[in-house]
Amino acid sequence: MRKKEKFYIKNTEIFKFKIFKFIKNYKNIAFYNSNEYCKKENSIFLYSEYELIVGFGKIEEFINSSNNIFDCFKNFVDNTNDWLFGFWGYDLKNNIENLKSENKDNIKMPDIYFFRPKYVFALSKNCLEIQYLSKYTSADEIKKIFENILNINIEDKISERQKKIDIKKRVTLEEYLNKVNILKKHIKRGDIYEINFCTEFFAEEVTIDIFETYKLLNSHSPAPYSAFFRLDNKYLLSASPERFMKKKDKKIISQPIKGTIKRGNNEKEDNFLKNFLKNDVKEKAENVMIVDLVRNDLSRTAAKGSVNVEELCGIYGFRQVFQMVSTVSSILKTGLHFVDAIKYCFPPGSMTGAPKIKAMELIEKYETTKRGLYSGAVGYISPKKDFDFNVVIRSILYNKTKKYLSFSVGGAITDKSAPEKEYEECLLKAKAMLEVLKKL
Repeated sequence: MRKKEKFYIKNTEIFKFKIFKFIKNYKNIAFYNSNEYCKKENSIFLYSEYELIVGFGKIEEFINSSNNIFDCFKNFVDNTNDWLFGFWGYDLKNNIENLKSENKDNIKMPDIYFFRPKYVFALSKNCLEIQYLSKYTSADEIKKIFENILNINIEDKISERQKKIDIKKRVTLEEYLNKVNILKKHIKRGDIYEINFCTEFFAEEVTIDIFETYKLLNSHSPAPYSAFFRLDNKYLLSASPERFMKKKDKKIISQPIKGTIKRGNNEKEDNFLKNFLKNDVKEKAENVMIVDLVRNDLSRTAAKGSVNVEELCGIYGFRQVFQMVSTVSSILKTGLHFVDAIKYCFPPGSMTGAPKIKAMELIEKYETTKRGLYSGAVGYISPKKDFDFNVVIRSILYNKTKKYLSFSVGGAITDKSAPEKEYEECLLKAKAMLEVLKKL
């Protein structure tokens, strides 16, 4: 059982990055920042419980196990009965369905990784709760840690610089357009209705100040499911706007995003673009198809009659874009392990397509790199067996040992897709990350 110490925080935004700097040398870090979206009234983000939740220091870990990963993980969760921070990689699909992943992988994240942290910092409103185990530390030491964090200066300049980062595209414009046209032929044949097709941007032999890069990304594109995750020499820097799945008591919530349009230069343009997206037949059709997929996935573990669409095609504003977001919920069937709810909805439907299995087969065939952690999910599991996971999009992945940096973007391809416009949407989604990397 963890002990708790509580502290009042006057300026939470400054304090967050004091914590961030304090933990930077730990090899296991999970830093999840809601960027104050959870404070917005009448919003889907009110489901978020924490303004910031952080786990760091490793007591024990769960990493790729046997082919029976999900059952092994259930045992790990039940035996630890504590906080767990980690991720589900996209390629866990191969442990759920008869699928494969043979494309190139330069980041080398494991398919699944969770760690039990020494320390948990949970910030809600202006109250910081530090949870710890008396076996490893004491109340006096926790108070000293808090005081040390208060005294940290976060105005340091970037420490690692190099020549301009050369970002390359994994596929050319011509190759991208050709593949989208091929995928549209699959749709016309009835193989699929919709597919999320992604492409990679990458840089080789690159050295970055990882912590300052995340701060820049978060400042440039603050997001409700922002995340920084460190696993030894591998890093995730995420500005994700999308929740994959949350569990609170018996309730399961999924909030898929499908539908994107840029922000305007002023309020008048914003209102025009927001209404344009709201009434866009193609974008609404994409969203509805994924909502149907999510409803079907949730029904596999839901109590009878409990699957509910709480909001369909809501329009929400972010720093760079407006997005179309739906909220689907269910009640977990009595007697089922909560891990099953994740398993049978994974990977996130917004990042696959419909029908899901066939879409994933075509993703493997026409994409050129292994997705890995991209389009997977990162988050936490509480001792009460509640959880919250984002969808890993709008994210930079970095392997420090290999000096390899990667980010991928994509969009939904349907029979109404114009290949050139789909490519423009990819560039729009890549914009924030490209701009951040240019500043380094």
